[in-house]
Amino acid sequence: MISAREALQRLKEGNQRFVSNLRDRSLLNDHSRRRELIEGQEPFAIILGCSDSRVPAELVFDQGLGDLFVIRVAGNIVASSQIGSVEFAAERFGTRLVVVLGHSRCGAVISTLEELQRPGESQSPNLSSIVNRIRPAVVELLDTELRNDPEALLQKAIRSNIHASVNGLRHGSQVLEEISAKEGLRIVGAEYSLESGMVEFFKDQI
Repeated sequence: MISAREALQRLKEGNQRFVSNLRDRSLLNDHSRRRELIEGQEPFAIILGCSDSRVPAELVFDQGLGDLFVIRVAGNIVASSQIGSVEFAAERFGTRLVVVLGHSRCGAVISTLEELQRPGESQSPNLSSIVNRIRPAVVELLDTELRNDPEALLQKAIRSNIHASVNGLRHGSQVLEEISAKEGLRIVGAEYSLESGMVEFFKDQI
């Protein structure tokens, strides 16, 4: 299994191919690779991303079958099932890089801000559980000058939510903490731009 540093570089190179429209076409129809994976898998990175249809991790990072272990949930939130999925991949496959991948104009973050600013009719308990996961990361932003600039507020809220999910994985699991300390697991945040196709990895976490 490759190191977290090597995995991160591989993701960056793949995203650059995606942005430049120079994707590796062999990844799209590799029958021999499919046969290789029947007996097992060794994904080199774990991606906790948003369910948004515009942000498929395998395409964004130009990767193929068996390369990424992808967990998708609206708002790239962290709850017990997501933590358990990351633990599973890190322990079972030895994957040493976890990326929390948010994106611009995230609908789940927009919905949370709308609910905070203009509380409406009660939502279903299931939808509310997503909003309530995002709420702590963004609520304090409404007490700043950002409340007067909707675009800046949304951008900051998206980043704050990504940071919250990164922290939730880093400190919400004894298993992940031990693998990080002893075996080099790294958990980083990143934001995908719907406008440019580029993924920006947060420099303070690399």
